[in-house]
Amino acid sequence: MVSPRGFSNLLSSARFAVRSASSGANLEKTTVAQFDLSAYMVDKAHLVNAALDRAAPLRYPERLHESMRYSLLGPGKRVRPTLALASCELVGGDQAAAIPVACALEMLHAMSLINDDLPCMDNDDFRRGRPSNHRAFGEDTAVLAGIALHALAFEHVAAATAGVPAERVLRAIAELGAAVGPEGLVAGQIVDIESEGKAVGLDVLEYIHLHKTGRLLEAAAACGAIVGGGTDAEVERVRRYARHVGLLFQVVDDVLDVTKTSEELGKTAGKDVASGKTTYPKLMGLDKTRAFAEELVRKAEKELHGFDGAMATPLRHLARYIADREN
Repeated sequence: MVSPRGFSNLLSSARFAVRSASSGANLEKTTVAQFDLSAYMVDKAHLVNAALDRAAPLRYPERLHESMRYSLLGPGKRVRPTLALASCELVGGDQAAAIPVACALEMLHAMSLINDDLPCMDNDDFRRGRPSNHRAFGEDTAVLAGIALHALAFEHVAAATAGVPAERVLRAIAELGAAVGPEGLVAGQIVDIESEGKAVGLDVLEYIHLHKTGRLLEAAAACGAIVGGGTDAEVERVRRYARHVGLLFQVVDDVLDVTKTSEELGKTAGKDVASGKTTYPKLMGLDKTRAFAEELVRKAEKELHGFDGAMATPLRHLARYIADREN
């Protein structure tokens, strides 16, 4: 489960500058307001964890469900579900409408991590400070748990979403499918595998990360806005915000991989370099990579201009949190 310690680098009670739109005007003014992102994320994570526990109960066959729950309910920041809930509220929706989508996103994310760690993929023995799923339950059970989580994600959105027009639910399901399918996460994964040990440029590297990591974050924001009743323009704006944040997430991952220890990361450090993968620090150097991360934060924040300032505050600071995270 998530604890506040996972967000210690945020300086919980620090004062942040928050840009908020003036009512009925095109001008924006800068105000200073207190926002505790750590408490906000922990609150959302507890809400999602409780919903996940209900959505994937322990039942027969026990070993399969234990494996599913091991990855689904293990330590994690719940960034994708939080992004969905915040985006729903950003467009004026009730977060309750986005809880099933938030759970589905975490199910799909857990599935992707199970797959990513398998010996035929990244071959990693640790995830989030614990043995990876296949090390804890065996490769056969891990593969089946991933398949089960993938199926459960779509079933859950269809069956558990209440009070939302059917066309919005259908649109969210299509968004999730596109995010993990042959034009989404899987596409990024296969290009990543094919690029190992090869000299690839920034264009290929960006494609990998926008699909392998960014596409699910993009879907989180878009789905939240969709079920929350956002207009097409609003959905596209939060999608672009999340696209920048998704690329930012991987850029920071690349930096952490070469600057942190395995103990600090909760997974094997230096794995990308050892496997011959191309990374942003490898192509750009650390200083330029960090500067690129700052540029992505600014672009993400720009997409939030014009939304209600108070409702946009969590997303502004979520982008900054991803840029400043330590694991």
